[in-house]
Amino acid sequence: MYLEELIENVELESDKFECKNRLNREDVVGWLKSIAGFANASGGDFYIGVEDKTNKLIGFDRTEADNERNYFNNQVNEHLSPRPQMKLSFLRYMIKEKESFIIQVHIPESAVKPVILKYKNIPSIFMRRDGFTNGATYEEIIEMSVRSKNTQYDILTSDELYRAENFTMLQEFYASHNNGRKLSEKALQSMGFYDKDGMLANGAVLFADDYQGKKTEVQCSVFSGFNKGSERIITINRFHGNIIAVLNYMMEFVEQRMNHSMIKLDDTRENIDAYPKRALFEGVINAIAHRDYFLDGTQIQVDMFKDRLEISSPGGFYRGEKLGKTYDLSGIISKRRNELISSVLVSCNVMEAAGTGFDKITEEYQHADETHRPYIYASSDHFTLVLPDLTYMEGIENSGMPNLVFTPVPHGTVYDAKILSFCYYQAHKVSEIAEYLGVSDSTYFRKQVLENLAENQYLERSKVSRAVYYKTNPKMVRIQ
Repeated sequence: MYLEELIENVELESDKFECKNRLNREDVVGWLKSIAGFANASGGDFYIGVEDKTNKLIGFDRTEADNERNYFNNQVNEHLSPRPQMKLSFLRYMIKEKESFIIQVHIPESAVKPVILKYKNIPSIFMRRDGFTNGATYEEIIEMSVRSKNTQYDILTSDELYRAENFTMLQEFYASHNNGRKLSEKALQSMGFYDKDGMLANGAVLFADDYQGKKTEVQCSVFSGFNKGSERIITINRFHGNIIAVLNYMMEFVEQRMNHSMIKLDDTRENIDAYPKRALFEGVINAIAHRDYFLDGTQIQVDMFKDRLEISSPGGFYRGEKLGKTYDLSGIISKRRNELISSVLVSCNVMEAAGTGFDKITEEYQHADETHRPYIYASSDHFTLVLPDLTYMEGIENSGMPNLVFTPVPHGTVYDAKILSFCYYQAHKVSEIAEYLGVSDSTYFRKQVLENLAENQYLERSKVSRAVYYKTNPKMVRIQ
């Protein structure tokens, strides 16, 4: 039996068609590149269980077909990014009263390009042309990137069907912020939660009760001091689940561990939290709403230090300027990266319809002094909101210095983090470093602290006239 007997009007000579007898476990790239090539071109159909060239049906029994499908999905999930939007179907046929199946994979043209095949840490981009799959040209890669640059992950259609009973947490969350009202089907449809065929958008999947994927992963940590690189980690927790569960987890993590203090205000005493709940909530909401969900293997990071809280979200501000560090939270202008996720959060009354909500954070800190001012650091691949601990009277230490992440220095000292931050932007003499740290310019300090950092390549040593200067080696650290 042949494929054309099973499927009417199949275009066997089309460049949108390919067959495989079995998925080759020894040459995964050999067939994965076809999937990527179809997605990067104009789409196509990929058949498994069909002999190449002849289109003869080889087929599987029911168990074999299920195993082959699972293997296919696992390899695609592991090696293709972003994962192409595909539809997998079992096509059943009978030969001599024996039930058999082939697998049809329909791959539409990807809305997000290029789809990259990464195998053994080597990324490749493929294109389907004239019935063959080959490496994409430079011009093709540029064209793909330009055509898909404004596509948002959350509005793309998933392969999951909408079931109202699988969104109880979202309904409860909505009701708790809307005086007990229910989020209507009409409202969900108007937001693009699911399409006319009932298929969920990617962003809607992230709100499902049973979502356990890694797109929403967060990492929450508590450090004993002021810096990640050289301070002891007290707690590090990871969590993933639906967006509501993740939001609640981050809030509870911080609220259970933050400090509280009594301060004297006029003739009364008032209890204050390290981080005002309203500011904390806005920070968490913005991290979720502006996260780049295309970036697999990343997580929102919530890091608690002795003097501050940092909430970092993967992806810079969407189509916004590269801010660097700014205290002007009210002046930040950034377009929504995730229209659907933002619309759901707005409907739940936890996010502003216009603006980023950073104004509320500024309001919560309006009576704080200069050392307790919140700020944001934004780069091309992440943005970080820093909330000072209001119960830590000294304020954020060295707030004008970059907060660096680095592997602990062999035979390091308690001064390493401060020195590397102090010398990151500008080289300094030994006397200047010692004065900054409040220590004596001693032989011990020069040899055991500075020279140890230099010998381990964390500091670059230079000499101008008779003075020795040190500057941080940017290859050994990164700004958090």
